[in-house]
Amino acid sequence: MPWRVIRDGLEVRVRATPRGGRDAIDGIETRADGLSVLKVRVRAAPEDGAANTAIRDLLKTALGCPARAVRLTAGATARVKIFRIEGDGEALARRLATAAAV
Repeated sequence: MPWRVIRDGLEVRVRATPRGGRDAIDGIETRADGLSVLKVRVRAAPEDGAANTAIRDLLKTALGCPARAVRLTAGATARVKIFRIEGDGEALARRLATAAAV
């Protein structure tokens, strides 16, 4: 899975598609290097952090948590990003699996 439960929440590896026409979680993909990523598309352009903010908002909505609980920890300008979500990691993982239709 592209996420792992950590001590205080969940860490999620996301492959972003900015200017994707809609805001949505498109499932899970295993890349050629064997790494799994959560595929996410957002309408926002990758300018001035707008796409990162849109991804954060999409994750918070899908997981039912406040915006302050979702934080970008790596990959601010990269296509593959790491987000950390604070809360009950097991419950967050179940919600994310449902949102990704796993």
